[in-house]
Amino acid sequence: MAKEPKAAGTTPETGAPAKPAAATKRKKEFKKKRERRVVPHGYVHIAASFNNTQITITDTDGRVMCWSSAGAIGFKGSRKGTPYAAQQASLAAAGVARDQYGMKSVEVRVKGPGSGRESAVRALAAAGLHIVVIRDVTPIPHNGCRPPKRRRV
Repeated sequence: MAKEPKAAGTTPETGAPAKPAAATKRKKEFKKKRERRVVPHGYVHIAASFNNTQITITDTDGRVMCWSSAGAIGFKGSRKGTPYAAQQASLAAAGVARDQYGMKSVEVRVKGPGSGRESAVRALAAAGLHIVVIRDVTPIPHNGCRPPKRRRV
C-alpha cells in the first residue's frame, strides 16, 4: 500500500490541521469595572411579621438595590422577631444603600404587625438617610375570609 502524502500543517499522529501557536494562547480579558449607579432617592419597604423583619431598598422604579433581614444578619429562632434584630437589619441595608449607591433620602413603606416596625424606621434615620414620608401599607381585609369557628372550652 502506498502512503498518501501528508498536507503541510497537519499533526503527525491524527492528520488533523494544526492550530497556530497564537490561537492556543489567549489574552486575559479584564472585565470593565461597573460604573457606580448613583441613586439619590429611593423607597424602603419594611415587612415586619411576628417572626422576622425584612428590609428592602429600591430605586424609584422599584428595582431592588439591596436588602437585609433579621435572619440574614444572623439572628435565629424567636430572636428574629425582636426590635433589636430589626434595627440591625435596617442599619445593614441602609449602610449599603448609602455607601454603594449614594442614597440620601428615602420614602418608607411599612407593612405588617411585627414588633420591629418602629425600631427599623429609627435605625434608617440613625444611619444617615433622610426620611421624607412614612406610609403604612399593611393590607386590611374588607371582611374577606370567613373566620374559623368559635372555640368551645
